[in-house]
Amino acid sequence: MAFLVRKRSAGDSWLCSKWRPAEKMSLTVADAMDYKGFPADKSRTGGWVPAALSLGIEICERLSTMGIAVNLVTYLGGTMHLPSATSANVVTDFMGTSFLLCLLGGFLADSYLGRYRTIAIVAIIQTLGTCMLAVSTRLPELRPPPCQSTEVAQCKQANNFQMGILYLSLYLIALGTGGLKSSVSGFGTDQFDEKDEKEKAQMAYFFNRFFFVISIGTLLAVTVLVYIQDEVGRSWGYGICSASMFVAILIFLSGTKRYRYKKCVGSPVVHICQVFAAAIGKKNVKVPSDIALLYEDLPEALRSHHTDQFCFLDKASVVIEDDYGDDGSFTVNPWKLCPVTRVEEVKKMIRLLPIWATTIIFWTTYAQMITFSVEQATTMERTIGHFQIPAGSLTVFFVGAILITLAVYDRLVMPLWKKWKGKPGFTNLQRIAIGLFLSAVGMAAAAVAEVKRLSVAKQSSETTTLPITVFLLIPQFFLVGSGEAFIYTGQLDFFITQSPKGMKTMSTGLFLTTLALGFFLSSLLVSIVKTVTGSSGKQGWVGENINEGRLDCFYGLLAALSFINFALFLVCAAWYRKKTVKRDPELEIIAKESTIEEKC
Repeated sequence: MAFLVRKRSAGDSWLCSKWRPAEKMSLTVADAMDYKGFPADKSRTGGWVPAALSLGIEICERLSTMGIAVNLVTYLGGTMHLPSATSANVVTDFMGTSFLLCLLGGFLADSYLGRYRTIAIVAIIQTLGTCMLAVSTRLPELRPPPCQSTEVAQCKQANNFQMGILYLSLYLIALGTGGLKSSVSGFGTDQFDEKDEKEKAQMAYFFNRFFFVISIGTLLAVTVLVYIQDEVGRSWGYGICSASMFVAILIFLSGTKRYRYKKCVGSPVVHICQVFAAAIGKKNVKVPSDIALLYEDLPEALRSHHTDQFCFLDKASVVIEDDYGDDGSFTVNPWKLCPVTRVEEVKKMIRLLPIWATTIIFWTTYAQMITFSVEQATTMERTIGHFQIPAGSLTVFFVGAILITLAVYDRLVMPLWKKWKGKPGFTNLQRIAIGLFLSAVGMAAAAVAEVKRLSVAKQSSETTTLPITVFLLIPQFFLVGSGEAFIYTGQLDFFITQSPKGMKTMSTGLFLTTLALGFFLSSLLVSIVKTVTGSSGKQGWVGENINEGRLDCFYGLLAALSFINFALFLVCAAWYRKKTVKRDPELEIIAKESTIEEKC
């Protein structure tokens, strides 16, 4: 809540002072501080300009991460001479680790460093990583000798030292990406006071434009940056990433005196562990039939209603003799006794898990768009007149699909749906379902396109470019890209609005882990398929050369898994809607008032 502070001159007495008119009083924000640790003055801190300074960091993070990821597979195969499947796994492991480290970044920001320090530190780490990557692609000693053979197996692969430097660079960048993604959006929304209607509207505008900024950074990465990497030099491309991030850091630091800062409140991971520890410690205790006997320490207006689901966890709220001291005094050890509200918060997080699990496969299909699909493009005709499209830039159709889908949904679908159904667009679960279905169809389209490409490859002589247009790949990019527009916004909305108020950051991290596990699942599937379908002296579905493999079968497998997963999601969504307990109207109001602030 905001409160008013009166300024007074030296010698002025509080006993005889008079309050100044409201328009001359300094307005501060109760839950925010300035850089000196005093309550943040609204007239001097926060607002749209400080929030916008953090967006520069986010644009440069997207520019670096996606500029590297979408074109890395061509560098690994063409310069480091790694087999096709190995190159794809290196990229998916890199992206998976980037998103998995969001949990670490969020934990450090919430518990120890705060968002401002976390952003500053990890941005510097990412800058060091891109600098090292630029140097490693520049020095001949850090890559194997050039090879003119079209068969990777006949070329000398990068040695352990060269790969070690490359991995060190990539995972420094991954650490930076994880820390930034977990903190930038939250720090931006910290600059607005949710209880002020004007700033609340500004905060909504900031959050709505955040995904647009991410898309702009990705668009620059897959067009301008990829072109520079291919036509000018990779060291120049990665050097631009380093320089832009360095400038973004300086811009970010320049706003230090104008930012609003929030105190570290601790990580919800600890709270979840406490509930499970308390419940396991009392596994032999019987839960009383009267729920009023369970421990609760929050006022009535802030409590969560008890539910019968996952009743084992209710044991964490049962008061026993061990909760009293030797002198008979009641002492609360959070690792042995938890209030009902905290237990119910953990239950709510558990209810999210089936939806969480059934969205992972989407990001596995997404991974193919920046790995095998880019490798497909390198073998196909990519010229328009005298201009050759870089293979990594084919993902521009992917980003374009996202922007077009968001625009059509916002300007056409939402008004029509509101007029027809009386609701402002699809629900979050409906958007997720649409995204999963489109990705499954996209993989089926990819399998069909690969059948055509392989038929041309078998009829062609030894050549690096097949006589087939690269635009054959547009349907798979467009379908999966449109799917991301629905599923990303649907997931983010679902995990934010359906999670407990005190665990919004945790739920956002849970959402980002679906991206991480999707990339890791891609690596696992590629390894399994390579092992199962390959044999001594014969390449399997995926391997060293995609022209000699059966990538169409691999895409078909992913399409089948995606359709099966889609059916499972529908079952889980129906279960979730049936099991979700309707909240008390007063608690519903509290939750709605906190939604925008907690979208970080």
